Amino acid sequence: MHIRDWPVEERPREKLLKRGAMTLSDAELLALFIGSGARGEDAVSGARALLLACGGIRGLLDKPAASLQHLKGLGPARAALLGAALELGNRHQAAMLARGDALTDPASAARYFSSRLRASPHEVFAVLFLDTRHRAIQFEEMFRGTIDGAEVHPREIVRRALECNAAAVMVGHNHPSGHSEPSAADRAVTQRLKQSLALVDIRLLDHFVIGDGPPVSLAARGWV
Repeated sequence: MHIRDWPVEERPREKLLKRGAMTLSDAELLALFIGSGARGEDAVSGARALLLACGGIRGLLDKPAASLQHLKGLGPARAALLGAALELGNRHQAAMLARGDALTDPASAARYFSSRLRASPHEVFAVLFLDTRHRAIQFEEMFRGTIDGAEVHPREIVRRALECNAAAVMVGHNHPSGHSEPSAADRAVTQRLKQSLALVDIRLLDHFVIGDGPPVSLAARGWV
């Protein structure tokens, strides 16, 4: 059965417009982008097959557009559309941090770190520099490593924070393994960084660990 033959209230586009995008499943959201499935299947069935083949929505959207176009049911046009949609989401997160509002919601920062770091196949340690009112000044990926880790140098973060005239910083790094539980090394570098920044009167507000699930806040655990 084609989607146009479904009950109106069950069609993905109509459901989104009436109830909101959050009410749609991953397959229904994806179906809005691919438009139609392969011969003999509707767009939602095609979307489910894509998600299954890629191990879920993250596995699909972590692929570059050049790889997406070779998946069954996509092609260059749909792959470009998905890549553009993902980048729009990333830029929306960046705009929220850059518009000059004070960063009072740690969840927004966590989502931003996640959008920037989650897809990297190697560990990346990034820093968000903030002014005295906790407004974003600059976001920088400062250290890159292997799949197992990145060496972090607190003195380099202190030096860059002074150059940015930052009053506070948030930091984050990804675990390419997908396991987001902070390690003993993560906790140790957090304390070294906090102490180093304190010497020049700069606060470390949080350290986020990015894995497959929700970002983990070391501040929320009482470790900052």
